[in-house]
Amino acid sequence: MLQPAPPAEIADRPDLVRPERRVMVVDDSRVQRKILSTQLSRAGFLVTEAGTGAEALEICRRHPHELVISDWMMPGLSGLEFCRALREIDSDRYVYFILLTSKSESAEIARGLDGGADDFLTKPVNGDELRARIDAGERILRMERELLEKNRLLSSTLSELQRLYDSVDRDLQEARKLQQSLVRERNRNFGGAEVSLLLRPSGHVGGDLVGYFPINATRIGVFSIDVSGHGITSALMTARIAGYLSGDSPEQNLALVQTHSGSYDARAPEELAKMLNQMILREMQTETYLTLAYAELDLATGDVALVQAGHPHPAVQRANGAVEFLGAGGMPIGLIEAATYERVETRLAPGDRLLLMSDGVTEAENASGAQLGEDGLAILMDRCGGSAGPDYLETLIWHLSEFSAGEFLDDVSAALVEFQGVPGGRA
Repeated sequence: MLQPAPPAEIADRPDLVRPERRVMVVDDSRVQRKILSTQLSRAGFLVTEAGTGAEALEICRRHPHELVISDWMMPGLSGLEFCRALREIDSDRYVYFILLTSKSESAEIARGLDGGADDFLTKPVNGDELRARIDAGERILRMERELLEKNRLLSSTLSELQRLYDSVDRDLQEARKLQQSLVRERNRNFGGAEVSLLLRPSGHVGGDLVGYFPINATRIGVFSIDVSGHGITSALMTARIAGYLSGDSPEQNLALVQTHSGSYDARAPEELAKMLNQMILREMQTETYLTLAYAELDLATGDVALVQAGHPHPAVQRANGAVEFLGAGGMPIGLIEAATYERVETRLAPGDRLLLMSDGVTEAENASGAQLGEDGLAILMDRCGGSAGPDYLETLIWHLSEFSAGEFLDDVSAALVEFQGVPGGRA
């Protein structure tokens, strides 16, 4: 006998029906159904009865039940077959299924479990055992509902996180484009020398910056900067520093000094480093610091004056292929206000190269964790000797990628100066 169905608005909201403790009893014996239904009703359950497995299956399709007690042996659709069919119904709620049986053999019990049954009651049913089995089923269903709710909340949270991540990712993609635009002209020939730039952040944005600018008709400045850390903070710092070393705005370029005639001359490299150090500590008020290699080149003579502030040693590759490293290290910029910086001088001859690079190059690691180092860089530079300009840097990065198995853990950047000299120059 099918009890009156709950109102439609409740049937459509299973979470409102659960407190009534609904259970379905399926048995081809009217007497057995009555006995079980009476016991369950007295225990506070709302009972739905069905006389066959087929009838019970149809009821469950229309009004899902979380607790089902079914006889195993029934004409037509047996209890085990009903259980299997019930498990195939697509539902977000679990059904706790108890089989009534007179079978006690372990093989039969195993067959019932394989068919989807959760528990068994042996006929004749003992009232205390019935309540105990039902209580156990309710505990499992309660945990299943709690888990379902937690999964729902987790799914909702993950969806929100994905939405936020996608939004941040789009912003970072735009930030990458903006940061790359700080190095707009990657190659330029100044007549006596050609300058090429390489900038490869390890993430969307990074803390490396390379660039160059004309000082006057016969001198240029070239720099390589590595801001501490990675990501947005470092990228913002590079954007600000780029404004202080811009060739488009000489009046804002800290490396330039305006003369009485209105033209510009170069500030000494060591003075530039000192000025940047004081500005970061006094004006920016940030815990971020940076390393710097800055070189001033005379296009006519090949004379180079440079400063190294915590940056990897600049490398000079002579026309005959020999590689030497310049500088004594120096303090990073933005750590100690009283830091001083030393000027280093050298001269380039026609065919010589000057390479300024970030530590993403020299500290690149191979599969064994060994760093490339200066010796390894010299070997890579030798392999690049047949290339020139941007091709030289691309070949260098290809060999570096091969060394590190294609994975760069840090930003990689470099500025390459290839000196040709000018007619009438002392070089």
